[in-house]
Amino acid sequence: MRFSKKSEYALRALIELTAHYKKSLLQRHEIADRQNVPIEFLEQILLTLKNAGLLASKRGVTGGYSLIKPPDEITLGQVIRLLDGPLAPIACVSKTAYQKCSDCPYAEKPSCPIQQVMLGVRNAIADILDNYTLSDFARQTGGKGSDAIPPR
Repeated sequence: MRFSKKSEYALRALIELTAHYKKSLLQRHEIADRQNVPIEFLEQILLTLKNAGLLASKRGVTGGYSLIKPPDEITLGQVIRLLDGPLAPIACVSKTAYQKCSDCPYAEKPSCPIQQVMLGVRNAIADILDNYTLSDFARQTGGKGSDAIPPR
């Protein structure tokens, strides 16, 4: 399974926003510069995160973006599902966007070997991403950036 550049850039932006949680607003050009993200792409991502209720924004010279929720309440799974959709590699094992296979010869049988394996893949991915918060993620930056969160 491969995540999109959109998710990768979102996670980079969220590292910056986590480091500034409850401190100061970050302008999009600051995030883009620090994380080497194209600003046009970043604008779309920030808008998606804002519309999902994860970010607040303020317009103007002193404006910028900030996290609404504490970083230890936002999981990587939430962010990736928001930007890339379900974590499941195939639709018949998705918990958030389940679709029954219409063309699979195993669809009407009691078990499907593909589904069994892909369910394990989905569960392994979700188990990690749904239990890993932005706080945990930001700590892994190893001091990157001036305001990185120190390890626990």
